[in-house]
Amino acid sequence: MMKNMLFRKSPVLIYLLILFALPSLSERQPFDSTYKPLPTQYILFKNANIYDGESNELQNSDLLIKDGIIQAIGDEIAIEDEQLLIVDATGKWITPGIIDIHSHMGVYPAPGVRTSSDGNESTSPVTADVWAEHSIWVQDPQYALALKGGVTTFHILPGSANLIGGRGVTVKNLQRNTIQSMKYPDAPHSLKMACGENPKRVYGNRGQAPSTRMGNFAGYRKAWIQAENYLKQSQEYESKSNDAKELEYAPRRNLEMETLAGVLKDEILVHIHCYRAEEMAVMIDVAKEFNYKITAFHHGVEAYKIADLLADNGICGALWADWWGFKHEAYDMVQANIAIVDQARNGTGCAIVHSDDERGIQRLNQEAAKAWSAGNRAGYNISKARAINWITSNPAKAAGIYDRTGSIVAGKDADLVLWSKNPFSVYALAEKVYIDGGLAFDREAGFYPVSDFDLGIIKPSGVRVE
Repeated sequence: MMKNMLFRKSPVLIYLLILFALPSLSERQPFDSTYKPLPTQYILFKNANIYDGESNELQNSDLLIKDGIIQAIGDEIAIEDEQLLIVDATGKWITPGIIDIHSHMGVYPAPGVRTSSDGNESTSPVTADVWAEHSIWVQDPQYALALKGGVTTFHILPGSANLIGGRGVTVKNLQRNTIQSMKYPDAPHSLKMACGENPKRVYGNRGQAPSTRMGNFAGYRKAWIQAENYLKQSQEYESKSNDAKELEYAPRRNLEMETLAGVLKDEILVHIHCYRAEEMAVMIDVAKEFNYKITAFHHGVEAYKIADLLADNGICGALWADWWGFKHEAYDMVQANIAIVDQARNGTGCAIVHSDDERGIQRLNQEAAKAWSAGNRAGYNISKARAINWITSNPAKAAGIYDRTGSIVAGKDADLVLWSKNPFSVYALAEKVYIDGGLAFDREAGFYPVSDFDLGIIKPSGVRVE
């Protein structure tokens, strides 16, 4: 009663209470996706060779898509409908659309200049409050280049300067004018973390913590302790009756803590930049201390040393095929790294081929081929049908969208690539790319998106109409 009387005399207090009230994370949906798919086609692919992203190879098979959804896969699918487009895929290959789980598309555009480098908010070791999507330049020419390489989906992350760098976002590879219209509907956010040399170098060179690896781990733990307290306070408040809530102030909103609390509530996936085996193992211990799950370690040149540990904890290794040695913590690498992670615990490991590179993102099929070849040279008998999972279904699992994409299964989105040859061939080209059943790229017809940046300025020396 006294509180209500006070509010009647002080409307400012009412405003402050509303401003700083903390509704549950699930009730707030800022920056919602406004994605709308391309116009769909009703298509029957005939006599295609298919890698389905579920470790299966289907020879001379048919594939039917309608309303943006995969309808059927099998032999001699017979449909009579004048609206049906029949594509003769004899001698060609179909795979799920490629998913790049470690992309900096738009936050580090190419071509880029210093003023367009927006991936690292390197002003504090913990910047969980920032979101990569708020830095993305949608005109980045890399989108179209990656589309020509069969990439249909990106998981775009902040950079790795910080212990906790902020939220990542998953987007469809369609040229749009806003990031919201590219966002994969209902895909979970991710949290980008980083181990090792990057954060200790960035902040140690400024004479502040962390300057050592032990400083790194102290920084993670301090942040998670704060997040636990924040979550506890918010949950305690939310558990009260409406009458009880009237007698106290709601916890003040904190953008940094909201993200970390989202991880503790299993609403946000954790992706960690980490090279060394012992550091990955300690990061797993930190996750167990604070009861959250790590989705994937990225780069992980020493992942092969703890492949069984990763498999035991259901953690994917998002790795390069053959890039290492560019700094001290990246020296210890074997080319069979991806294959070893894949084959851990009787083949229950989760291996992913990622790019982290504006050139590699254009040929992820070839990167997967290199990793497959290296693994089999090392004595593993891995099929190409399984290796295609490294760039399709496994990254879909790591991005939290496997129920909708990543494999050619009836009921899933028709995100597909029609290849001229086996995609593990250096000569293979993506001929057509479909996103949600809509034609996004057609090499033969010269149909592909062109960004405003690519168009440039028409008659730049002329008079511009205002």
